[in-house]
Amino acid sequence: MSAFSLKSAQFRKEREASWQELDGLIGKLEKRGAQALSAAELHRLPSLHRSAASSLSVARAISLDRALLEYLTALVGRSYIALYGTRRGAAGRAARRFFGADLPRTLRRRLPFFAAAVFLLLAGIATGFQMTAADPERYYSFVGDDMAGGRTPAASTQELRAVLYSSGEDGWLGAFASFLFTHNSQVGILCFALGFAAGLPVLYLLFQNGLLLGAMAALYDSRGLGLEFWAWVLPHGVSELTAVCLCGAAGLMLGHALLFPGQSPRLARLAERGKEAAVLVVGAVVLLLVAGLIEGIFRQVVHDVVIRWLVAAVTLTAWTLYFATAGREPDGVDG
Repeated sequence: MSAFSLKSAQFRKEREASWQELDGLIGKLEKRGAQALSAAELHRLPSLHRSAASSLSVARAISLDRALLEYLTALVGRSYIALYGTRRGAAGRAARRFFGADLPRTLRRRLPFFAAAVFLLLAGIATGFQMTAADPERYYSFVGDDMAGGRTPAASTQELRAVLYSSGEDGWLGAFASFLFTHNSQVGILCFALGFAAGLPVLYLLFQNGLLLGAMAALYDSRGLGLEFWAWVLPHGVSELTAVCLCGAAGLMLGHALLFPGQSPRLARLAERGKEAAVLVVGAVVLLLVAGLIEGIFRQVVHDVVIRWLVAAVTLTAWTLYFATAGREPDGVDG
C-alpha cells in the first residue's frame, strides 16, 4: 500500500466516527425535521458541521483521495443546508406567525388600551382645531417654529397651498414631510419608553401630538384648504398615526401593569405585559415603514385630491380588516 493511501486511511480513521454521527443526525433531520432530534443532538449539530468542514479543508489541502473528498463535500453540503436552511425556514415561519397571528391577536386582546390612545389623539386634534379656529394666535402655542417651517397664520394662502402640491423638487415638501415623519416616530418611541413612568407622560404625548395636528388643520381650513390638507396628510398619516397609537397602547399597558399589578408581583406583571407591548411596538415599526414609502413616493408625485382621499380610504380599510380578522380561526374565534 502506498504512503498516500496510508495517509488517507489514517486521516479517515481518526475522524470517521464524527462524520458518521453527523451523517446520522442529518438523516433524521431530512426525514422527520428538527423535532426528531433531542436538545443535546441539536446542540451538537453545529460542532459536528464545523468539524466536517475543517476535515474537508484539510483533505483538499493535502490532496487526499477523490472518493473521500467527494464524500466530505456531500456531507458538509447536506449539513449546511440542514443547519442554515432550517434557520432561514424557521425565521420565515416566525415572521409569518408574527404578522399573521401574534400582532393582530395582541391588539385585539389589548384593544381598550389602543382605543384609549386613539381617543387621546383625536381629542387633541379636536381641541387644537377648535382653539386655533377661535384664536389663530394660539397656533404658535401648539406648533413650534421647527415644525411650522413658515406655515403660520402670517403665511399667504398661496404659500400654504404650495406645500400641498409641491413636487418636492424645491426641498420644502421633502424637508417638512421628513420632519413630520421623524416627529411622529419619536413620539411613538417616547410613548412606549415612558410607559414605565406609570403611563402618565403617554397621555400628555398623545394629546399634545393631536393638538399640533389639529392646529395645522385649523390653519389650512381657515384658508379654504381643509379638505386638501387632510388629503395631503392621510394617505401616509393613517399608517403613521396608527403606529403612534400602537406605541401609545404599549406605553399605557406598561403603566397599567405598574399601577395595577393585581395578584402578581409588580415585576412579574411588567414582564408579562412587556412582551405584549413589544409585539405592538414591532408592529408600529412596520406601519412606520409603510408610511415612509407612501410619504416618500406617492404623496410627492400624486397631486389629485380625489386619488389622495381614495388611497387614504383604502389604507384605513386595509389596516382595519387586517387587525380585525387576521389570525382568527374559520369560526371567527382567535386561535
